[in-house]
Amino acid sequence: MEQNEQRVEKPNPNAPAELSRFAFLIGRWRFDAKFKSANGEWQAFHGTWLGHYILDGYAIADEYRMIGSSGELIVLGMNFRIYDSAKQVWNIKWLNALDGTWTDLTSEQFGGARFDGESVTYAFKAERGAQWPFTRATYTNISKSHFTWRGEKSEDAKTWTEFMVVECYVVWCVFRRCGWSIPARCEWSFRPCE
Repeated sequence: MEQNEQRVEKPNPNAPAELSRFAFLIGRWRFDAKFKSANGEWQAFHGTWLGHYILDGYAIADEYRMIGSSGELIVLGMNFRIYDSAKQVWNIKWLNALDGTWTDLTSEQFGGARFDGESVTYAFKAERGAQWPFTRATYTNISKSHFTWRGEKSEDAKTWTEFMVVECYVVWCVFRRCGWSIPARCEWSFRPCE
């Protein structure tokens, strides 16, 4: 049997329909982030978020790369997202490439992934060495050209405080000759055609 090494641009027709809930991540994104430090000051970061279908379109992988103001790599990792139809739950795992650790982002203990209209939220026990034991992630303001990721922290998984806001903007290549645009794997940043 020959292995297919091509990048998959669409979900597999046999994949669970629920996979489309995270389809907004597909494509190349640039982001501006602000992080609230221990002393209460907000620090600015930037980076890229690259999402695509993997495993013949049955799952989504999205690489997250955050850069500091001096160009240093702050965060590098990849999320793997797949829907378990039999259990009707999301399995989302974070691979921290810098530490070599895995984190389960959708533990049933914290209610798994929850969808409220256009928002997606999940809470998880933080990685070893984290500054706080629990994190809650929420994706909001989702459109074809933008989404917001909000991070909240907690000591008890009951009371939450915002510690990070990431504003993501799609990166487009624009082809005007034929009048259409496509998300692309290029470094130019244009506003998408609406």
